[in-house]
Amino acid sequence: MSSAKQLQEQGVKLFQQKEYEAALKQFHQAQEAYTAEGQADLAAEMGVNIGLVHHALGAYQPALDSMQESLRMFQNQSDAKRAAMVLGNMGKVYRALGDKEQAYTCYRQAADVFEELGEKQMYADTLMAMGDLQVRDGKLMQGASTYEVGLEQIDNLTPSQRVLKGLIGIRNRLTGGGSS
Repeated sequence: MSSAKQLQEQGVKLFQQKEYEAALKQFHQAQEAYTAEGQADLAAEMGVNIGLVHHALGAYQPALDSMQESLRMFQNQSDAKRAAMVLGNMGKVYRALGDKEQAYTCYRQAADVFEELGEKQMYADTLMAMGDLQVRDGKLMQGASTYEVGLEQIDNLTPSQRVLKGLIGIRNRLTGGGSS
């Protein structure tokens, strides 16, 4: 296993343990090592990880800066899936900043790519994040509808998702709307 991969794995472990400063150091070292090995795509993935750590620390602008750099790299390599994943993560950061419009734009772009690529779970997760954002923004029916479309993409719903899907079905029967 390369030293870059080991640094990355250690960073992930530290992040999961909520040791964010230590994780940040590991991801920076992994990024440098991947760059030295000529693996630009993996270095860009470390940029996303660095952004996620900044997000966890509440440092939203550094999170966006790191993610935008990675996004440009994935777009330049025509790596649509990883670019969409970055957009989804950027949506979370914009949401934390209170920039709902930019968050929604990132989520929408990511969802469109995931749908086009046939990435059902990622498409569903992104739609549900969009729906949650819409509900929290006071757009209850629009958010419920978006969330419902996301739920329909998932084969194995969690218990809470099954309950929510059932409630949406009841709402649809009562209002005569929806797709259930």
